[in-house]
Amino acid sequence: MADAPQKRKDGLLLGEDGVLRCPWHDEKGDYRIYHDNEWGMPQDNDITLFEKICLEGFQSGLSWLTILRKRENFRAGFAGFDFHKVAKFGDDDIERLVNDAGIIRHRGKITSTINNAKRAIEMVEQEGSLGKWFWSFEPTAAERPKKLDHDTLMSLGFTDISTRMSKELKKRGWSFVGPTTCYAFMQAMGIVNDHIEGCAHREQVEKARGAFKRP
Repeated sequence: MADAPQKRKDGLLLGEDGVLRCPWHDEKGDYRIYHDNEWGMPQDNDITLFEKICLEGFQSGLSWLTILRKRENFRAGFAGFDFHKVAKFGDDDIERLVNDAGIIRHRGKITSTINNAKRAIEMVEQEGSLGKWFWSFEPTAAERPKKLDHDTLMSLGFTDISTRMSKELKKRGWSFVGPTTCYAFMQAMGIVNDHIEGCAHREQVEKARGAFKRP
């Protein structure tokens, strides 16, 4: 019989499988899979980036687990987050989504996603790709914490760089892209590696970031 997960003094969670991980997934199966296989892995696909920045906006005031468990419904409702398609959504689509019990039925966030799709098209036209623009905010080593333990991670709700990203997005007309949303986006898309030291997946993500060709 597997041992129960144990939260250690250093903040790491020793899982039932004997693996040390960041504690935030709390051994919930789907959340742990997300932690192990997605969170922090570098991404430059424009659709993936657009989906994530929008879903982080929907998360505002909620937990990411709530959004994760509705993610496939969001994808179905928002045309796979193909921003060229979402940009064409009209009033009928807004009402369809407001009445979709499978997603977060927040009219402001729904209309924000449609707006952001239009802004994404503009960004691609101006910058070449969303990936190129978002990855331009990757911090240097000097701008990162010298040690990323649990207490340090808990203090990183937002950073100077995520605040700058937020301001630049808002200047371009994006919405629901505050500094905390932008930092959570950076963490998830691998623009930073915030798996804490001692987590079994920190090195895996660091290797992926090392091999990753920046757009």
